[in-house]
Amino acid sequence: MATATKESVEDPLIHILWINAGLSCDGDSVSLTAAMQPSIEEIVTGVLPGLPKIAVHWPLIDFECGPVGGADTFIEWFFKGERGEIDPFVLVVEGSIPNEKIKPEGYWCGFGDDPETGQPITTSEWIDRLAPKALAVVAIGTCATYGGIHAMEGNPTGAMGVPDYLGWDWTSKAGIPIVCVPGCPIQPDNFSETLTYLLYQAAGSAPMIPLDDKLRPTWLFGATVHEGCDRAGYYEQGQFAETYDSPLCLVKLGCWGPVVKCNVPKRGWMNGIGGCPNVGGICIACTMPGFPDKFMPFMDEPPGAKVSTKASGAYGALIRRLRSVTAHTVDEEPKWRQTGRALTTGYRPPW
Repeated sequence: MATATKESVEDPLIHILWINAGLSCDGDSVSLTAAMQPSIEEIVTGVLPGLPKIAVHWPLIDFECGPVGGADTFIEWFFKGERGEIDPFVLVVEGSIPNEKIKPEGYWCGFGDDPETGQPITTSEWIDRLAPKALAVVAIGTCATYGGIHAMEGNPTGAMGVPDYLGWDWTSKAGIPIVCVPGCPIQPDNFSETLTYLLYQAAGSAPMIPLDDKLRPTWLFGATVHEGCDRAGYYEQGQFAETYDSPLCLVKLGCWGPVVKCNVPKRGWMNGIGGCPNVGGICIACTMPGFPDKFMPFMDEPPGAKVSTKASGAYGALIRRLRSVTAHTVDEEPKWRQTGRALTTGYRPPW
């Protein structure tokens, strides 16, 4: 995608170097193709006012796919980033980072070959080469942000997230901390919006991106699933689903929504439609640093829910009775709305 655009002093170009060679399923790349607010096409084609021009080097869609040294080599852009020939660039990492130091030979995952040795360049080595020269480093998806599925207890790779690898206090040469957009996979608009923010920041049109203590954009991950869930009112009233076809609160079926930071219930999934609890699915906390270990076994009622559901069940029954009285009252029209020659509204002439 990059060869069609030329850099110039008057019109600077920001490169996006995307490494999807961590331990992952490429689900975050696939998810991003569904982004609508904004779409990846809007970002790449520069139709958003004030957005700098970019060149995306993204394995999922890039037409440059040749081998090292070939006429249309894809990996050459990453070597250019290492040599300082493209600047600025944003490094996007997809997938968890395995620990290459814990084995005597071989490698866990790599991205392209070293032209001098012919051997694969490991993902962690690419991060070592590129992160110090990047304008910003963005971890996309829970695998890259916190380790995810590959980093669960008993894994043989010693997998971890980008902040674990580089350090939670790491900042880029521009002073930007690692930006984490978790999700398994990501909610597509969450990432496209975060990338857009960083590009506006690079253009001097936005302040430093606001992040929480887990390096998540605060405006996206500041509220819990429960706080944005359409079913939250049933929780308050002590009404809980026993089967998945129920519209009631899903906590007893294994939903972790009350403690999980995620905006999917409000934002939906594709173009505002869908989202786990919106379509009957429990929240398994896939955006959280403790995922998956601290939330297993899935589909079991969370330990804390046993107390909270009993409490809300008790006061919820009383609330429902009181509300039913009020509901009956407000569900009737006022008595003065009637035919006849007498005015019974209580109106008093001012003269």
